[in-house]
Amino acid sequence: MNEYDEICLEYFLEHQLQLFDEKVAKNPEEAEEFLQDCMAVVCKNIREVRGYFEEEGADVAQMSDDDLEDASEVFPLPDGRYLVVEG
Repeated sequence: MNEYDEICLEYFLEHQLQLFDEKVAKNPEEAEEFLQDCMAVVCKNIREVRGYFEEEGADVAQMSDDDLEDASEVFPLPDGRYLVVEG
């Protein structure tokens, strides 16, 4: 199971509207519960993000790294990691 640290939780709270029409969490505890429920993944770099989508059967072969990073379910964290949340 993924561990969601403070950086992940705070970033998701601040940017959750990039994926959802309305807020799904109001505080870090709710954010962590939500991320666990939807099995969000923390990736250490964009290469891992690509690998994750490929394992899930998504056709990302023609997508550039920038396109992947801009996907609504990909949250680029301030420390260089990525949080992938499939809503």
